[in-house]
Amino acid sequence: MDLGPYILLASLEGAVTAAVLALTAVGLSLVFGVMRVVNIAHGEFFMLGAVIAWWVAQMAGGHPAIGFAAALIVAPLAVGAVAVASDMTILKRLDYDPERTIVATIGLLYIIQQLTLMTYGPEARPVEAPFNQRIALPWIERAETGWQFYYPWGLSTTTYKLAVIGAAAVVLCGVWAMMARTRAGLVMRATQADREMALAFGIPVERVYAMVFGLGAALAALAAVLIVPIQQAHYLMGADPLLLSFIVVIIGGLGSLPGTVLAAVLIGLSDGIISVFFSPTLAKILATLLVGLVLVFRPQGLFGTRAA
Repeated sequence: MDLGPYILLASLEGAVTAAVLALTAVGLSLVFGVMRVVNIAHGEFFMLGAVIAWWVAQMAGGHPAIGFAAALIVAPLAVGAVAVASDMTILKRLDYDPERTIVATIGLLYIIQQLTLMTYGPEARPVEAPFNQRIALPWIERAETGWQFYYPWGLSTTTYKLAVIGAAAVVLCGVWAMMARTRAGLVMRATQADREMALAFGIPVERVYAMVFGLGAALAALAAVLIVPIQQAHYLMGADPLLLSFIVVIIGGLGSLPGTVLAAVLIGLSDGIISVFFSPTLAKILATLLVGLVLVFRPQGLFGTRAA
């Protein structure tokens, strides 16, 4: 059996996972990189984005594209607002102390989860994709008459999955451009480098922290909106994105955006390929082992800098 077409299919599935994981992990990396806060509630912001997307799609009615487009705007803004409010009412009062903020975000995790269970319910509910045409996957092989395309029976993907990969790439490029080319990004990088010096130069550090915490949550919510037509919205769906995001951030380097994206691609593609040919459980085990190896041989991650 020619494995090439099946590897192509597995790679495409892994690329979808990598795209969504990169968005989620970049949000987590931004929060840690700038604020030095380990946000345990990050997965619940992801879940909240998916649930809000379902609510918006149901209320919009009409063609699925209308509700989905509205969810792409409403869910990240709503979740970002919840995160900003959480930062101002909880994390700010704790003075962003690393140990106390871990406990606080654990509490925030359970509050969001249980409130969602009380209002949304325990059911897993789908959001219809705005478009979902199937595309047969072509493969090329050498024949007596030259190279020829053929289409292995049953191997296909959808236009929506390809759109998810493209949309994530565009958003990630936008985040990089914001961090590298805008005044807001400069302020965030200055705050990340030296909080006390930023305060001395008149940068409103607490406002920057609120903006970063909201942006990180909004990116997680956006990732959830993109994936919820493929998966389903459920009040317990935040656990896996949180675990995988931590794995990606540790491998890529805490606070390193390029490292986070590279690690997300690595983990996502390997997860897709291993899940198709073996099992999803084996993929998670190997990812965890990779984290252990990174922590032993390169504790700062692939792109992280060693502490002085």
